[in-house]
Amino acid sequence: MADKDESTRESMIEALRESEQMTPKQIKILEAAIELIAEKGYAATSTSEIAKRAGVAEGTIFRHYRTKKDLLISIVKPVISQFLAPLFAEKFVDDVFRKSHASFEDFLYLFMKNRFAFAQANLPLLKIVIQELAFHPEIKKAYQNTFIEKVYPAMNKTLDFYKAEGQLQSLPNDTIIRMIVPTILGFMITRFLVQPDREWDDEAEIKRTITYMLNGVGK
Repeated sequence: MADKDESTRESMIEALRESEQMTPKQIKILEAAIELIAEKGYAATSTSEIAKRAGVAEGTIFRHYRTKKDLLISIVKPVISQFLAPLFAEKFVDDVFRKSHASFEDFLYLFMKNRFAFAQANLPLLKIVIQELAFHPEIKKAYQNTFIEKVYPAMNKTLDFYKAEGQLQSLPNDTIIRMIVPTILGFMITRFLVQPDREWDDEAEIKRTITYMLNGVGK
C-alpha cells in the first residue's frame, strides 16, 4: 500500500509540474493543499492549515500565490488539461486511425481504459476539480476552454472517421458527444467518488458502459 500511495503522490505532482518550474517548498505546499482540499473542500481549508501540513510558514504560500484562490487555480488548471486533452492529442487519434481494423468500440475501450487509469492515479486532484467546478467561474472557464480548443475538434475528427466507416448513425456530432461524454464521466464519478468502496469489477463495468453507448449511437 505504501508503494501505491507513493506512486499516486508522484503522479499527482507530475501532472502539476508540467505547467511550471516548482521549488521544493512549492511542491510541499501543493501536496498539502491537494490533500486538505480533497479531504475538506476548498472553503473549509485555510492557508494556515496548508502551511502547517506542508511544514512551511504561511507567508511562504503567499510568496508563491497571491491568494488561496490562486493556489486552487494552479492545482486544477493543469489537471483539467491532463485529464481531457491527452486522450485526444493528434498522436492518439492518428494511432487509432492507423489500425486497419480499428472499430468505434475499440476506440471507446481505449478511451475509457486510458482515462480510468489517470483517474485512479490522480483521484484527489480530480475530486477537487469536481467539487469546486460549480463554485468557481475560473475553473469552469478552464474546463470549457480545454474542451472547445483541444477535445472538441479531435472528437469531431474521430466521429467523422467512424461515420465514414459506417459504424455510427447519421446523428449530429454534438448529439453523439452529448450522449458519450456524460456517460463516461458519470461512470467515473460513481466509481471513484460516489461508491468507491463497493466491490467493482472494473473491466466488466467498462465493457457494459461501452455496450450501452454503442446501443445508443452504434449502427
